[in-house]
Amino acid sequence: MTREKGHRSIPYADAVLPILRGRIPGQLIIQYTDVCNALCPQCSMRKTEAYERSKLSRDEVCRIIDAAAEQKIQALSFTGGEPFLFLDELIELIQYASFKKIPFIRTGTNGYLFSNWRRQEYVYEIHNLAEKLARTNLRNLWISIDSADPRTHEQMRGLPGVIRGIEIALPIFHEYGIYPAANLGINRNIGGMGLISEKMIKPDEFYREFKEAFERFYGFIIDMGFTMANVCYPMSIAEEHSASDDAAVNGGDTGGGLVSGVASAVNLVYGAASASNLVSFTDAEKVQIFRALMDTIPKFREEIRIFTPLVSLYSLIRQYSGYSDDSLPCRGGIDFFYVDAKEGNTYPCGYRGKENLGKFYNLDIKNLKEKRACRDCDWECFRDPSEQVGYLIEAVRNPVKLIRYKTSEYRRLWNQDLLYFHRCSYFDGRKAR
Repeated sequence: MTREKGHRSIPYADAVLPILRGRIPGQLIIQYTDVCNALCPQCSMRKTEAYERSKLSRDEVCRIIDAAAEQKIQALSFTGGEPFLFLDELIELIQYASFKKIPFIRTGTNGYLFSNWRRQEYVYEIHNLAEKLARTNLRNLWISIDSADPRTHEQMRGLPGVIRGIEIALPIFHEYGIYPAANLGINRNIGGMGLISEKMIKPDEFYREFKEAFERFYGFIIDMGFTMANVCYPMSIAEEHSASDDAAVNGGDTGGGLVSGVASAVNLVYGAASASNLVSFTDAEKVQIFRALMDTIPKFREEIRIFTPLVSLYSLIRQYSGYSDDSLPCRGGIDFFYVDAKEGNTYPCGYRGKENLGKFYNLDIKNLKEKRACRDCDWECFRDPSEQVGYLIEAVRNPVKLIRYKTSEYRRLWNQDLLYFHRCSYFDGRKAR
């Protein structure tokens, strides 16, 4: 697996040997900032939320990157908030991670940079941005797209004109060998505002509504010019917060730290969550959503690279159907970690805010032990690789048990995903395909 434009290959020892030792090649998400300029109703970091905003210092992030390189972290993501609000420093940090030879460097944007496409300088500015990013070893860049209907997406984000701006920008990025991914967070407006029921009454009808919305969405982003797509699964909070928590969301204050409401109610340190019905789903609704997505993806896999693994969707369907042991537990806090913007502390993920692990550069991740089998959230950034690579780990540990434990359908989907990922160059965002 090689990389173009000076991108180095991943050393075999760093990518494969950890699996033989029962570990997944490490992943670190750095929440560089919680400052944001968008209005997304599905996120408690939107600009209308009143709390003290934070950004990690350049020196602190570089120290974290040093430790990540020393501990053989393979994937490093810079997230927000909106990290592109601090563009020059973000590019410096991406370049520093490149210098430290971290193979998978990723970041994303809400797309605000693309909303002013009518400005005379717009095309020049996008060329300049693409050129700067191309000089780094950035592997993947994602752009959030919430709906197949431009007006709905722009209203949700508070970014008028952004869809047209992205359409203009994509071929410019492609000129520089950068192929951004469309990043969808599952919500009830995927197909357009008001097209999906506010509450599931008939499961088959709810499934059909989401399936049609997913089909509309993939067709839309293909027409826009995207060559790659990812899906963020909904948070598992719909049935976990009380009416008093809803009241907090609508006006309470936690007195600092993360924003009021649902984030504090479930002890999140990453605020990409909301109690809004737009993104809150019951377990039964999630089963139909994941069924619809799983049935839609194969129809579009040859037209656009879709990172979402079918085996993960299958496992989530089983989990929310009452067979939780059929999904592999998350490796957050073992191989995957999250650093928050407020204090720069490390957590197993952005969901498990009670489990503060301290500074990342003080951790010895090789000797961390699994505390519990966690399936608390559906965040794909950790759940997907935990399912995919975790299967290999289980196969090494106890192959006989695994054959009995996993269904033939699970194994079929896992093999199908692996072959597809290989054909897609493992979703290298510096390759067209």
